[in-house]
Amino acid sequence: MHHWPLRAFAALAGVLALAACVLTPGKFTSTLTINKDRTFTFTYVGEVIAVDFGKEIAEGMKSKSGDDDDAKGEDEVKPTNAALLTIADKKADKQADKELAEKKAEFERKCRAIAAALSKEAGYRKVEYLGDGKFMVDYSISGKLTHNFVYPFNIDAEAVFPFIALELRADGKVRMKAPAFAKDASGMGSGGGGMGGMSDLGPDSKLDGTFTLDTDAEIVSQNNEAGVTTVGGRKRVTWAVTPLNRTAPMAVIGF
Repeated sequence: MHHWPLRAFAALAGVLALAACVLTPGKFTSTLTINKDRTFTFTYVGEVIAVDFGKEIAEGMKSKSGDDDDAKGEDEVKPTNAALLTIADKKADKQADKELAEKKAEFERKCRAIAAALSKEAGYRKVEYLGDGKFMVDYSISGKLTHNFVYPFNIDAEAVFPFIALELRADGKVRMKAPAFAKDASGMGSGGGGMGGMSDLGPDSKLDGTFTLDTDAEIVSQNNEAGVTTVGGRKRVTWAVTPLNRTAPMAVIGF
């Protein structure tokens, strides 16, 4: 269990994203069950994608630089022709390719280390690294809502950007937000919303899943326009998670 307030994560993730991979959802199914007695179970089954934001930022800056060159007049851009390439230019290209290969190898080592770290954490029934930043996980954990809960958070893996966070309010209610389950333009969206405008760097396109809140407690508020359904005396809200989602699933539960 983790006792971190929601407001701490936007700033913390922004700092650590520069030095570590950030985990984001891929194709998945997730359920949060909350009972009147404050017991809960959270499950996440499916893909988790590791994004190296250092690499993403560098590529974004390179792309921006290219756009700036295109914006110049033809007279301002020096011609580039294969015949003009010098030996030094070719050596520079080979060095760049070597550095890229080294960075990719380091990223793969980091991802394997993340898989090893997560597999030691309670709740993970399966952690498999498939390569190229993709993991398959089967996670399920139960507890009692006497404090905050965040998933994922692992010190060794440096995984800090929350898929979901439960925050205990002073009046006894519990507020739920799943910031990674949407491309949230207002802040903590998947792939780095709230991290200096990095939400368009790529991982949002991999969002493909469903997130269901199931409870026999009172749903004080929720932001799914499809509303609440009742099944067997329990209330249920299901959010479809796609790259088109702009608002993270949210709900407030009363007891």
